Amino acid sequence: MINRPNVLSIVLAGGEGKRLMPLTADRAKPAVPFGGTYRLIDFVLSNLANSDLTKICVLTQYKSHSLDRHVTQTWQIESMLGSYVTSVPAQQRTGKQWFQGSADAIYQSMNLIVDEDPDYVVVFGADNIYRMDVEQMVDAHIVSGMDCTVAGIRVPRSEASAFGIIHSDASGKILEFLEKPADPPGLPDSPEESFASMGNYVFTRSAFVDALIADAAESESRHDMGGNIIPSFVAGGRAQVYDFRDNDVPGSTEKDRNYWRDVGTIEAYHAAHMDLVSVEPDFNLYNRKWPIWTRQAQLPGAKFTLRGTAEDSIVGSGCIISGGDVDRSVLSPNVMVDKWARIEEAVIFSGCRIGRNAVVRRAILDKGVIVPDGVEIGTNPDHDRARGFYVESGITVVPKNHRVPGNW
Repeated sequence: MINRPNVLSIVLAGGEGKRLMPLTADRAKPAVPFGGTYRLIDFVLSNLANSDLTKICVLTQYKSHSLDRHVTQTWQIESMLGSYVTSVPAQQRTGKQWFQGSADAIYQSMNLIVDEDPDYVVVFGADNIYRMDVEQMVDAHIVSGMDCTVAGIRVPRSEASAFGIIHSDASGKILEFLEKPADPPGLPDSPEESFASMGNYVFTRSAFVDALIADAAESESRHDMGGNIIPSFVAGGRAQVYDFRDNDVPGSTEKDRNYWRDVGTIEAYHAAHMDLVSVEPDFNLYNRKWPIWTRQAQLPGAKFTLRGTAEDSIVGSGCIISGGDVDRSVLSPNVMVDKWARIEEAVIFSGCRIGRNAVVRRAILDKGVIVPDGVEIGTNPDHDRARGFYVESGITVVPKNHRVPGNW
């Protein structure tokens, strides 16, 4: 590390997450459970904490109660040494309006920057699954002398139209910032790949504050980080890309190195869980050199009785598999699976009860769902829709605390 600068980290966690409905019907997107014991926000907070960047403000807005409670109860960092993780709700400091965009959220929270007086400001999103040593990105920003650094992940050019794309030259200087372009530019060293923006940024404090103030004065602006702030730095020739491939996280396997997953849809959220459960997972939750931190439930270990089984699965503490079979699934704490029940490629939140002879296949069950004896979920999408469940890409989602009716 170069001479250690003062760095303030701002986590944007106010997203509504409409594409993750109904999982976001009662909670903000960053508060959605993931991987059995975590919340989505735990991944970015763990990356910052493991990187020794421990002055962290979490900006919240939409249905933030469970998110605020999780941050307050879980992320208690030693304040005597100047560290903190604090949840900051919308405060209407600049007028009688809620956050109008991600850039406006920071502008309205400018007091955080003024009070901390940092040299650099890290701005990260709160709802992606990945590991990253953020300190390495900060170092690259400082060495470059640029005012803005954007993390970019290499994606096949044939798939790049689904992302915000960074067009850079061979030195890494950003030439254009393109939103879902029809003809994405290739990379100088790999023409069939493009840089997709990860939504993670590092700024030099003074230039960043100036950009936020200028954007706030623009009545036609959407006040968006990716749509307005980053293009303003690009136009001034003061932005560079940070290649995520160069980030070296301790303990990474060859398979999960540079893994990054945007879990913005039900299909992507389900697929990310399937990435966790194989013998050599695409994303390894068991990397002890770079742990993902959270508050663990105070429950006994998972219990298997009456020849209950789980194969290629994650089973949380307090679960009881009593004669049922679990395959390629992720079970949060305190789930009960009764005799002869079958769970396949499912994501089960805490407190769910699966009855005898029930089947749950390619489904997501929110907290407290009760599946009666003999009921099937996920085996017939039309039947699931008729019962009022959300179905996307063949994945059925049962909302929180729902008691599924018995068979017709």
